[in-house]
Amino acid sequence: MTKEEIGMDAILESLKKVETRKILAKEDRPSRAEAEDAVRTLMKWVGEDIEREGLVDTPKRVAKAYLELFGGYDLDAEDVLGRTFEEVGGYDDMVLVRDIPFHSHCEHHMVPIIGMAHVAYLPDGRVLGLSKIARTVDIFAKRLQTQENMTAQIAHTITDALEPRGVAVMIEAEHMCMAMRGIKKQGSTTVTTAYTGAFHDNPAEQQNFFSMLRMGKE
Repeated sequence: MTKEEIGMDAILESLKKVETRKILAKEDRPSRAEAEDAVRTLMKWVGEDIEREGLVDTPKRVAKAYLELFGGYDLDAEDVLGRTFEEVGGYDDMVLVRDIPFHSHCEHHMVPIIGMAHVAYLPDGRVLGLSKIARTVDIFAKRLQTQENMTAQIAHTITDALEPRGVAVMIEAEHMCMAMRGIKKQGSTTVTTAYTGAFHDNPAEQQNFFSMLRMGKE
């Protein structure tokens, strides 16, 4: 087993012990006015004149945008995955939803992570509505994240909700914290994977997953 696989196993085990990160209740969060004041403070800190015409409404716009960009804090992936279907005609082969686009934000610098998620599972008598998988990706993407944690969260949540024979998740993403600042390496892509059940235990299932990801792209 590689160091990367050992590391991802550790993340999955930690998520089993702590199912979700702490999310502040709405009553414990700052007010909208306080959030807008914080934006004004940051603009002044970088040297801007917050009274000039182009910036007067910026704090309101930023606060409104944050409600959308970080809407995942007010959504529960387990609720989204709650409804499943048992009329599958005996189908028990892989279900793959690939090329799910997402935008997230790095929890270290709060700059964008832009990428694609690929999610597969092996049914065990029940299946999910396909849109539920994409919505699950969006819920975790619309929070401050590391790519490794987001990958593991998606795999763990689908495993718990559906109890399939296995789940495979791959995320490919570009991190603006590497492209816009620091080392400034535009175009570099980070790839993470997480496997549970048969995907974890059987290399042939992993290979099948990779083969289906490549299908039609070569």
